[in-house]
Amino acid sequence: MKGKMYSILKSKCPVCHRGDVYVTKNIYDLRNFDKMHERCSHCGHKYEIENGYWYGAMYVSYGLTVAASVATFLITYWTYPQADAWLYVGLIALVVLGLAPFTFRFSRLIWMNLFAEYDPEKNKDHG
Repeated sequence: MKGKMYSILKSKCPVCHRGDVYVTKNIYDLRNFDKMHERCSHCGHKYEIENGYWYGAMYVSYGLTVAASVATFLITYWTYPQADAWLYVGLIALVVLGLAPFTFRFSRLIWMNLFAEYDPEKNKDHG
């Protein structure tokens, strides 16, 4: 059974789950991690529905970044409770910067899956 999680985790089209959303599969290809196809290669679904569509993904990205920051803080606190405040700041900064390509991509995938529904008919081979 394919659902929204499949589309998000595999970076596939939210409508047909066949076409790739991003040009490269490597999240840490820093020259191309943000490059998206305009349309699904399988069903033709347009990823950017309207101008400004991705502004909403910034809120999702903010949530993912806050979650990573809180998790980093808690893990640091539990493993090294006597740590200096600058260690927390440094570690959180490293984690946020290291996860930036991940949060960029996944926030967009989550956002587009909120507004598109999987259509099993579009998953079928045409031909």
